[in-house]
Amino acid sequence: MRILSSLVAGFAASVLVGPAVAQSFPTDDPVLRAIWEEGMERSQTYPLAQALLDSVGPRLTGSPEMETGQEWLVDRYKSWGITARAESYGSWMRWSRGRTHVDLVAPRVRSLDAMMLAWSPGTDGRSVRGTVVTIPSVGSRAEFEQWLPSVAGKFVALSQLQRSCRPDNNWQEFATEESLERIRADRQQDQRDWSERIRRTGHAGRELAHALEEAGAAGILTSIWPNGWGVQRVFAAQTEQIPTVGIGCEDYGLVFRLAENNQGPVLEVMAEAEFLGEAPVSNTIAEVRGGELSDEYVMLSAHFDSWDGGSGATDNGTGTITMLEAMRILRATYPSPRRTIVVGHWSGEEQGLNGSTGFAAQNPQIVEGLQALFNQDNGTGRIVRLSAQGYTQAGAHFARWFSMMPGELTDPIQFSYPGTPSGGGSDHASFVCHGAPAFSLGALNWSYGSQTWHTDGDTFDKIVFDDLRHNATLTAMLVYLASEDPDRISRDRRDVLPPSGQTGQPGQWPGCRSVRTWGGYTGR
Repeated sequence: MRILSSLVAGFAASVLVGPAVAQSFPTDDPVLRAIWEEGMERSQTYPLAQALLDSVGPRLTGSPEMETGQEWLVDRYKSWGITARAESYGSWMRWSRGRTHVDLVAPRVRSLDAMMLAWSPGTDGRSVRGTVVTIPSVGSRAEFEQWLPSVAGKFVALSQLQRSCRPDNNWQEFATEESLERIRADRQQDQRDWSERIRRTGHAGRELAHALEEAGAAGILTSIWPNGWGVQRVFAAQTEQIPTVGIGCEDYGLVFRLAENNQGPVLEVMAEAEFLGEAPVSNTIAEVRGGELSDEYVMLSAHFDSWDGGSGATDNGTGTITMLEAMRILRATYPSPRRTIVVGHWSGEEQGLNGSTGFAAQNPQIVEGLQALFNQDNGTGRIVRLSAQGYTQAGAHFARWFSMMPGELTDPIQFSYPGTPSGGGSDHASFVCHGAPAFSLGALNWSYGSQTWHTDGDTFDKIVFDDLRHNATLTAMLVYLASEDPDRISRDRRDVLPPSGQTGQPGQWPGCRSVRTWGGYTGR
């Protein structure tokens, strides 16, 4: 990993100034200066994010909210004079979420922090009442099969109990060394014990949920804790006839402990959902045609779909707003690009990069003519990481581009050269696998993994707007410079090195995956 400033040493001098005006422009390029002014002084990131995340809300693939959001995107682009369209790539199950309400009604009354998982059956608008039980500690599959009929009419807790819902940073800051060591050891042992308890049932994953469903369980209770203050409510339901409900870490622990100690927990669950049938799904594509090199392309990329436990703010509302705002800035400052500029707001990323995979397969002329693609998908933080993805000549282009940009934008960035290609993770991989130069703009963490990623806490209030404004301005400058670059980025690339500690021949570049179908979606 090399600091980018060392890659471009001698090109630019940084002078610290106030937030509104950059004094470190190493060139007099009027478009770069106009992009800075438009992006930093007239930013539209706040109103765009507010409308998307508060009014449209989460954008689960195949949901009515996703369709509403895509219409909103098209309308925004058209209002700026940018051509935009929905482009189908396949089909998925359309599903509409209604209300979820879960109450503990015995041995005491408490309304729980709970939400039905995506694509879960509801309760047909009825309130369903049942005792809670946990998976027993059995010695064999035969013993589990003997117990299985007893779940009829009951809710089954299917996730591990968390000993403490305080995140690790709380323990590290406040606990004694002995307490910290003990909680770490206890958590590891709890995980081993629970995994062994599940293994001894003779069932795994969806198979276990189906066995409980077929035995007449009233519903499945889960809790996936990300070591933060939220709970992941992101996975598709494992059942087809009964609801699967995700419960917050604290309330799940309450219900689990009551059940394990034979204290008679009873839940009342009301969950509304509607399956609307498998139907076409689409990406949202916007485009500004180039002039001199209209058959070459610079792309902006971010997935638009989200899980729907929260509002999909940092995964990937912030990436979406970065690309949307960058296109607005470019339209205002660079209306006649040299190369064609395309933005892809992908659907189905959470189901396996489906939207971007389908687009790349359906648009080989864009893949072939791609100058560069810039993808952003990891939270609200300022962009600080970029890899050349194994393209051996890409570093020279980035050195040239960044040498023309303000140090306020480029100084924090660490550049990995030549890097290795990503075989997954986000939508740039759908183009890298074809050998096209696509790059991921990695951001500061801002507790992404433990606080917002795939959790019910992924909401508007988590956005850091100074960083979002920074990212949109940086992206607009990259797109402009890539569009104007007199040279194409070479597709020469190095082989992928074997993983650390392994020997043998270098691996191959990642292969391109296929678009997943609803029936073959392993997350179901």
